[in-house]
Amino acid sequence: MLQLNLSKRSSNSNEHHHDSSKKSKLTFELKHAFHTVKSQIPLTHCVWLLITIFLQILILFFLIRSSPPHPPPSNSQQLVALNPDCQSGYVYVYDLPATFNTEFIDKCEELDPWKSRCKAVSNGGFGPSATGLERVVPKDITPAWYWTDMYAAEVIYHNRMLSHKCRIMDPEKATGFYIPFYAGLDIGKFLWFNYTAKDRDRKSVMVLDWLKEQPTFTRANGVDHFIMLGRLTWDFRRLTANDSEWGSSLLYMPLMKNVFRLSVEKHQNDDLEESVPYPTAFHPRSESDIVQWQNYIKNYDRTKLFSFVGAKREKIKNDFRGVLMDYCKSEENCLAVDCATTVCSDGAPAIMEAFLDSDFCLQPRGDGLTRRSTFDCMLAGSIPVYFWRGTFKGQYEWHLPWMAESYTVFIDHDNVRDTNGSLILQVLQGIHKDKVKEMRETLINLLPKFVYATPGKDLGSVKDAFDITIDRVLKRLKSRRDQYFES
Repeated sequence: MLQLNLSKRSSNSNEHHHDSSKKSKLTFELKHAFHTVKSQIPLTHCVWLLITIFLQILILFFLIRSSPPHPPPSNSQQLVALNPDCQSGYVYVYDLPATFNTEFIDKCEELDPWKSRCKAVSNGGFGPSATGLERVVPKDITPAWYWTDMYAAEVIYHNRMLSHKCRIMDPEKATGFYIPFYAGLDIGKFLWFNYTAKDRDRKSVMVLDWLKEQPTFTRANGVDHFIMLGRLTWDFRRLTANDSEWGSSLLYMPLMKNVFRLSVEKHQNDDLEESVPYPTAFHPRSESDIVQWQNYIKNYDRTKLFSFVGAKREKIKNDFRGVLMDYCKSEENCLAVDCATTVCSDGAPAIMEAFLDSDFCLQPRGDGLTRRSTFDCMLAGSIPVYFWRGTFKGQYEWHLPWMAESYTVFIDHDNVRDTNGSLILQVLQGIHKDKVKEMRETLINLLPKFVYATPGKDLGSVKDAFDITIDRVLKRLKSRRDQYFES
């Protein structure tokens, strides 16, 4: 044992001596190499070499400091890990001062110059619970029906966003940023009477002043931000400072140039805008609610070929609605609901009964090319007949198929005028019953895509209009932000 230990010590000692010798030799060689270089390069050259290296380091430092900030690199990698249902990303909801959203609801009496809008903005934008639908809606699903205003989408989207499964409280992990400014409710009270352009723009200027102070907005100039506009896009596109011109200039303000926007009717030549369905009266609480309503409208016994719900606009020259109303009242195959004498607002019972009772419904343009009534019509399983191509083409592309002929009928408005409406009957009678059934089934299958579910309720595998919208928005914003930082 002693001999073995001694031999080990001797071996370790030899190894240590060998290592020391190697280190000494290496040190000697390095010193020799340094002195050799030093002897071959003049001292002034060494100084200039050191200065050059220092300047290169300094330039590199300033380049790094001046380069634009990049989005958090871990964001896309964390998406699946955080929530597998949020593959498209996460949304951060700005906590705006109340003057830009909830104050409009608190002061709802001031939203309209003619009547109170308090009911319209109640229940998170759904409005009051629907009544008088006993003959129209199956009893089990009547609690899912509300008298929802056509311009309440801003409130509905904000309310849904606050409880959305992909909402995130950390802005550094957000894919998109939602600006909950109720621009439609704001402009609604300034569109008539003698208000100035400054009156119409005041809140829009204020909210953009607030946004430009937010680092999350300025770091990408708003390319990853979006807003919901509850009214038609034309209400926010005033071109000049002329007090007599319609609407606000929100969409032409410099800070809005990169912000993505949603509206119930978009400008078809604006790549930063997308249209979403008008809110209807039906807000399902479950997949079962949807299936029950789909079965109900599929098997409903319809007694009329077509219907028209609306009112003449006497002050409009050559009013097309007047042509439709006069013709419908004179045609036994048509069911007319004259809104000049019947309550027609927000999906009233008379409207739903007319649409349920007819195979087709006539849908002229509304305040714009689109109309809330079109969605009420489709909700009842009635096939829309429209008269201007812009009513569907280029609108609602995220929610409705681009092949509009698979669930709608187009008849040019000029041709209808030329025949005083009789062309409508000719065209509709020419569609085979099997084709009508096929078109209705297409609508029934599309139905979940254009209704807004009750917040906090589980629709199972079904995605409603809101889910589809936010999913597509986040994908779009992520792509835009990536392009911004890559350029």
